[in-house]
Amino acid sequence: MMIFNNTTSSPSTFLLTAFPGLELAHVWISIPVCCLYIIAVWGNSLILFVISVEQRLHKPMYYFLFMLSAADLCLTITTLPTVLGVLWFHAREISLKACLIQMFFVHAFSFLESSVLAVMAFDRFMAICNPLKYATVLKDRMIMVIGLFICVRQLIFIFPMLLALKSVSFQERKELSHPFCYHPDIIRDTYSNPWINSFLGLFLQLYMTGTDLLFILVSYVLIIRAVLSIVAPKKQKKALNTCVCHICAVTIFYVPMISLSFTHRLLSSTPRVICSILANVYLILPPVLNPIIYSLKTRAIRQAMLQLFQTKGSWSRNVRGLRESWD
Repeated sequence: MMIFNNTTSSPSTFLLTAFPGLELAHVWISIPVCCLYIIAVWGNSLILFVISVEQRLHKPMYYFLFMLSAADLCLTITTLPTVLGVLWFHAREISLKACLIQMFFVHAFSFLESSVLAVMAFDRFMAICNPLKYATVLKDRMIMVIGLFICVRQLIFIFPMLLALKSVSFQERKELSHPFCYHPDIIRDTYSNPWINSFLGLFLQLYMTGTDLLFILVSYVLIIRAVLSIVAPKKQKKALNTCVCHICAVTIFYVPMISLSFTHRLLSSTPRVICSILANVYLILPPVLNPIIYSLKTRAIRQAMLQLFQTKGSWSRNVRGLRESWD
């Protein structure tokens, strides 16, 4: 514990915290955390590579999956340095500027993932409820416009939150509850009234993710109504099976996010270790599970990956055979 007691903080720095009360076990905790990060980076990178090189995956559904994996990968890379820095090297200090930059990317990619999930719900709605118009509506140009729109949307609504924080005076010792910078956690230790920044953050949370979640729910109400109108049970099952991956992705993203947000803003007496666990689940679980779910449940992705590994294996055998012939 002497390592943490000797840590000092200047007026322009924050102190990151991984798992409060479990500092002596950080080395052991870092092993599963590091494995999860490796799975997240490798899995999402593989999804991006497969969709990029496989021509048959150049379809709207897989373009949106590409966006989801890109958001997951960027979110993982954003928090990886500080999380592993705290667990491995006890590097708790982070400057105000670096903290605001990390907070911007954490919330930007998080809101971006929420928007992509909403767009994927629209994709499933079009595929099931309006299959004849699916190919004509979701053309490549329209997908590019949708992707550009949701990216610009994040920038427009997150910059005010950053500008509001730049004018805030923070207390001398600012110990955060997480190993990364998170807006509700930062605004707790301010000299000024935190309610203005808290209200702004809550408004953005409700507007960005709330509207996305509402759009997803309405889409699935329409999808369920369309599926129930199908007479053949096999066709009903086939239609619903195309939504399983997306429903899983929505669940593992929104449940931890809503739990963490309410814990910070409404349940101030919650133990810090619980907040820390929820935060890590919120940021690590979706990037880890999304590639696994889509790889296992989507036949085209699974076949493309198997073909990629088989091609790589045959290429390695050919190279080894050439080396042996030269010897």
